[in-house]
Amino acid sequence: MKIRRPSLVILWLLCLSALEARSIDPYKVLGVEKNASQREIQKAFHKLSLQYHPDKNKNKGAQEKFSEINNAYEILSDEEKKKNYDLYGDAKGNPGFDAGNPGGHGGYSYAGNPGGHGGYSYFTNGGPGETHFSFRPGGWQSAGGQGASQGFSYHFGGSGGQSPFNFGFDDIFASMFGGGRFGGFESARSQSGSKGPSKSIRSINSQVFRKEVVNKGMTWLLLFETPTLMNNHLESVVEEVGHSFEGVVKVGRVNCESEPSFCKDLGTYPRKVPRLFVYAYKHGDSGSLVEYKGDLVAKDLRTFCRENLPRFSKRVDLNHLEFSFGDGDSLPGVMLLSSKKDTPTIWRALSGLYHKRFNFYDLQVHDVSDPAIRKLGINALPAIVGSLSNGEKHILKAGISVKDTNTAINELSALLDSFERQNKKSDSSRARKAQTESVNEQIPLLKGANFDDLCGQSSPLCIIGAFRSSRARKELESILSVVSKKSFSRKRSSSSGNRDSISYALLDASKQPAFLNAFDKSGYKSNDKVLVAYKHRKGKFAIYAKELNTEQVEQFISSVLNGDVPFTKTRQPPKLS
Repeated sequence: MKIRRPSLVILWLLCLSALEARSIDPYKVLGVEKNASQREIQKAFHKLSLQYHPDKNKNKGAQEKFSEINNAYEILSDEEKKKNYDLYGDAKGNPGFDAGNPGGHGGYSYAGNPGGHGGYSYFTNGGPGETHFSFRPGGWQSAGGQGASQGFSYHFGGSGGQSPFNFGFDDIFASMFGGGRFGGFESARSQSGSKGPSKSIRSINSQVFRKEVVNKGMTWLLLFETPTLMNNHLESVVEEVGHSFEGVVKVGRVNCESEPSFCKDLGTYPRKVPRLFVYAYKHGDSGSLVEYKGDLVAKDLRTFCRENLPRFSKRVDLNHLEFSFGDGDSLPGVMLLSSKKDTPTIWRALSGLYHKRFNFYDLQVHDVSDPAIRKLGINALPAIVGSLSNGEKHILKAGISVKDTNTAINELSALLDSFERQNKKSDSSRARKAQTESVNEQIPLLKGANFDDLCGQSSPLCIIGAFRSSRARKELESILSVVSKKSFSRKRSSSSGNRDSISYALLDASKQPAFLNAFDKSGYKSNDKVLVAYKHRKGKFAIYAKELNTEQVEQFISSVLNGDVPFTKTRQPPKLS
């Protein structure tokens, strides 16, 4: 049976590649040294396979070169094959002999054409579905065809139709001409073979996904696959991209065979080829999975990841430099000043990690001599300015030097954590101050200047909380602020016009000793706090010196108003300095 001419050319190239594989130095093919690391070998393979891939390179000899590159990578990417080649010059570990699989299924062998006519044959050892092609000067023929006396034959076969390169006959054409998703994912399996999952890519299950991925602010590059679709070439590209974005993007793999319902619920289950997604925050506060459908090229995948980094930082300009960092809420603000035209990658990543803890801004600055920049006190770029919730601004760091993305993320995260603690401390201090001022507005401190207004002729009853320590003052402030709002404290007195019948005040007994001495010569010095009910019009008083709490004070005041508490004449009119 005659074979169509295009197929003959392809098969001829494959035969030549297979025949010459043992004579070609894989190190020279990939252009790497013998002591090259796996990462260097991967990089060399990626570069060359993209350069000579038949889908993109139509030049003469590209297909043959592409096959050489794949064969070389198959040897050097496998530690055992690489070791055998280094020791014996043969990946199978059989120095000087054909590494076929005699007596089995799916092996292969090469032999000269019997009869001494210079013909050659290249074939696998038996098995169902085998196909045997012979090349002679007259052209390609099937095993049973007649041909000239010279040439060689190529025989594909074995169990399952597998070739000696661990992929089927159809896969050979797939690897040559693509046909897979986004630029060759389907064919990539045949390019690199399957060696098991990469240990540098973290395995992600449904539990880890919920706890560490969903809405945590970090961008993830996730590979969804099954063991039968495992793809070393794809994984090496993912590893390379993850390494270039270390600290900014995390990488992980999901085994959809182990958790099919999880993958199906996410809409990520791979059918024929692995699928790549980025868990991104490009479109809002919540993250979502965005599928990558471009070419399997590290450069393009990096661009895709960069495009899907968080965009929580607000871009501002010099004309609007005096902005409110807080944006009306309690969050502190941080602003990056740099010469970059667009928001830097590291700043976008930080805006995702801290987007619920800070308001992010960034500003392009051409010259630090600009008056607006000098006003901030910045003398070197890049710089980060922070603003506390109260609007107080601080230069967090100027002249930032970045060694690598991972180190930069860690160092700047520590800087933001420290500033957040400073903001919380400031907020706490302001809250305490506001609380004190609020209480003091309700329960004023008794002084000579306000005595008549608070406890003079216009007040039928004045409740005075006397203290000698800051702790006692806080306790009395808290109690009286509650009691003063009770209904009995709001009764109107006909003699007091529109004033309350009861007034409340605090007294610093340590600074005003004469005041309590007017009631009793001891001045109640043994008490850290006492409550005085004083009636200025009658010159009488009553003291409550027991343990004070809100309920007891309310009962005391009610008893006073009901006439159940006896009052005593003052020794002399109380005076305040």
